[in-house]
Amino acid sequence: MPENPVPKQRLRAPSQRSLENRARILDAAETLFAREGFAGATIRDIARAADVPVGLVHHHGGGKEALFREVVGRRAEELSTLRLAALDAARARGPLTLAALFDCFFRPYLDKAAGGDPQWLAYARLVAIVSADPAWADISRDLFDPTAHRFITEIGALYPDAPPARVAEAFIYSVAAMLALLTSQWRVAALAGDPGAGPSLDGLIAFCAAGCAARLGA
Repeated sequence: MPENPVPKQRLRAPSQRSLENRARILDAAETLFAREGFAGATIRDIARAADVPVGLVHHHGGGKEALFREVVGRRAEELSTLRLAALDAARARGPLTLAALFDCFFRPYLDKAAGGDPQWLAYARLVAIVSADPAWADISRDLFDPTAHRFITEIGALYPDAPPARVAEAFIYSVAAMLALLTSQWRVAALAGDPGAGPSLDGLIAFCAAGCAARLGA
């Protein structure tokens, strides 16, 4: 008679408590990495902020670098999906313009941050950290570049005579302006001498579109 097959172990779905702990760990890590940078944030600090044992941070996030990569990655896919969907919808409405392209790229992120969720604001600082440090080039390549290249291609199509390096330069300057809007609204109000003053999406789009047109049409 054939031997009885060894029964396969049934994988158990994570409990609600485990999912809640994981979410708290990722939120705490996102906040601390954004505030302290990768070098300044510690696993112990993250555990304290999440109100969990240190061992649980290692269990859910692995080492510090793995946790950093997971924190950066968890919002990247959602943003990419929203941006590309907006781009496809804009293309379906007619010929694309610089203003329309920047609206498709900026609005999904700014809509998320507009609700006052501190995690989305912290994420803007994380993106700035990753973008400014070549040590995280693989994160940018894997998580951000596929969508960025799509938009750079569309911008380049509007200015076919512009060198590719200049198109990429204009795009990076524009992304930096978007991050500034998210992280420096208080500074605009301070310099304006008006607590109610602040940058807007329309102003950001107008600034970036005009700057790109001047740079790429030169």
